[in-house]
Formats: sequence, C-alpha cells, structure tokens
Amino acid sequence: MRQAVGRTLRASGSATGRLAGGLTTAAGALALLAVLAVTAATAVAGVGLLMAPLALRALHALARRERERLGRTGPEVIAPEPPPTRPRAALADPTTRRELRWLCRHATVGLLLGLVGVWLPVLAVRDTAFPLYWRLMPQNASATSLGFGTAHSWPDALAVTLLGVGWIILILGLAPGMARLQERPGRRLLAAGPDVDLSLRVAELTATRAAALDAHATELRRIERALHDGTQNRLVSVSVLLGAARRQVARDASRADEILERAQAAAEQALAELREVSRSILPPVLDDRGLAGALSGLAANCAVPCALDVDAPGRCAAAVEATTYFVAAEALTNIAKHSGAARAAVEVRVRDGRLRLTVSDDGRGGAEDAGGSGLTGIRRRVAALDGTLRLASPPGGPTTLEVDLPCGT
Repeated sequence: MRQAVGRTLRASGSATGRLAGGLTTAAGALALLAVLAVTAATAVAGVGLLMAPLALRALHALARRERERLGRTGPEVIAPEPPPTRPRAALADPTTRRELRWLCRHATVGLLLGLVGVWLPVLAVRDTAFPLYWRLMPQNASATSLGFGTAHSWPDALAVTLLGVGWIILILGLAPGMARLQERPGRRLLAAGPDVDLSLRVAELTATRAAALDAHATELRRIERALHDGTQNRLVSVSVLLGAARRQVARDASRADEILERAQAAAEQALAELREVSRSILPPVLDDRGLAGALSGLAANCAVPCALDVDAPGRCAAAVEATTYFVAAEALTNIAKHSGAARAAVEVRVRDGRLRLTVSDDGRGGAEDAGGSGLTGIRRRVAALDGTLRLASPPGGPTTLEVDLPCGT
C-alpha cells in the first residue's frame, strides 16, 4: 500500500509539472497563432508576405522547443528535416502543415489543460489550508474557492477542508491523463513521419553505440591490469611466502613466524586491492547512500576544498548514477592534479527527466578534450548513455564541466 501511494503521488506530481511546462509552450502557441492569423489576413495587402518568414521561423522554433520538452519527460521525439521558411514552399511542406495542426490544438486544448493542471493545486492548497486563516477573512466573505458559502465556525472551516481534499483526489486521479492528453498532439504531429530520412539519427546512435563498446572495452582492460599487476602479484607472493614458511618450520620454527607475518600482510594488501577494484566497477556506496551520499564522500576526500550541492528528489537508473559518480570522481582527480585550484564545486540537478552535473574550479584553466586525456574517457562514458558534455576552460580559468544525462528508468 505504501508503494502504491508513493507511485500515485510521484505520478501526479510529475504530471502536474508536465502540465505546467506545457502551459508555457501553449501560451506561446496562442500568441503565435494570433500572429499567423494577422499574417494571413494581411497577406492580400502584401504586409503578411513580409511577416511570413519570421512567423514561420517562430513556428519552427516553438515546435523544436516542444520536442525538447517532450524528450525531457518521456521518449525522444525525433525531429524531421528543417522545414522551409519561404511562404510558398512552406505551404507545400508536410512538416510545416503538421506543425500548424499541432499549433492549433496546443493553443486551445493544450492551453486549457495546462491552466486546469496549474489551477487545481492552487485550489487544493487554498481550501485545504482554510482552517489556518479563516478567522482572518473579511466578514461574510466566500469561504470556498468556488465562490459560495461562508464560514462562521470551526465546523464550517473544516467543511471547506473537505472540498480541498476533493481537489487533491481530482489531481491524483486526473493529472496523469490530462498530461498525456496534452502531450499526445505533439508526439504525433511533431515527430518525423515514416517518409523522413533518419540516416543521420541512425549514424548518431551507431556512433554512441561504438563509444559505449569502446568505453566497456577500456574499462575491462583497466580492471585486467589492476588484477594482473596488483592483486595477482600479491597472491603469488603470499603463495611463495607460505611455501617458505612451511619449509622453515622443519628447520627453525621461530623464523617461520616472521615469514607468516609477511604473508599475512601481503594477503591483506591483496584484499584491499580487490576491494578497490570491485568499488571501481560499481561503488556499493551508491546502493547504500544514494548519489548524494556517494558524491559527499568524493567531495570530502578531494585534495581541493570542494562545495557540494545535490538536488535529486528521486533515484535515477543505476547506470546513470554510476556514470555521474565516475565523471565527478575523474573531474575532481584532474582538478587536484592539474588545475592548481584553491576551490572546486560539484552541483547536481534532476529536472524533467534529465540529470545535470556541473563540476567547476577556479584553477588555471586550459583543459583540453584531446590527446587521450581523462576527458576523452569521460566523453565516451557520457556518450554511451546518449548524454552530452560541455567543457569551458579558457586560459587563466575558471574551468566548468557540464554533463547532461537522461535519468532513465
């Protein structure tokens, strides 16, 4: 029951955020629809023909923004080829016609759903909290958000609270469906049609898949080297020392104790190295303490004073959290070794289905993503999850590394 309630609350909260995000693009769609109507009405006089290219560019920009919004809250909406902006070519272009159909629906139904999705939480908070402020209300003022009824006693005020509970039930029951209904035209009309050439997207996915395989192979080689050069040598030395101790027992038992102590120390070092290798594969601290706890350990152990700011209400996919952890660890290691910085900062934000990691320092700058540096490995690891990496490191600093990843499921 607790899990079901949690899922319902998370779904309704996410849907309310999606409705609010859709309201922003719906308001822009309404304004743009009015501009297009004026453009069409004045086309006969020639004024509309001058306005048409600008209005069409605004339409394509708004559609692109809606695709990005839908991609942050759900499956990616594959964009078609850039449509034309010349009036005659645009009228014959199927992508522009589909965008116009989306604009009409989003400016009407989408706007209405967004308003309802934003207004219902306001009504719920207003009526649920009414007993806290009802004595401060003017005499004979309406007690409910619907504009009727007055409260003269505590039972009246509690009755208004019941109306607020009703609003909450409506939000829990209707918000997810309203969000899907608001997003449906965009996902259907703004996506690339079946006749669109998706070779560029296929090439991009092929490149990210190759980067993922390269990153995996590089990680396997690193683990193999760590086991071969470190742990295996320690275990060989343990075996040799145990053999020497067994032979020494027959000669001088007192000296055998010294050899056994050396073997025990070598075994403990081998265990420590095995523990380090296992942690480098998938740090158990991510399961035990979550991403915020794992990053706090990195910040505390960093050689440069590091400020940490994590705002991640929920958990992301394990691969995303592991990538975030390793990217932050590699970035902080580079800062400590090469930047000469006095301070560093790590910031994590999870919004609209995306995780954004920012690592910055006040060092000398000049970092380059080339030549087989650690930044190349970071970029490959990020690309494997279809994420993006941006690096700003001018000579003299500061340096800022930004990583954007899909949260996954």
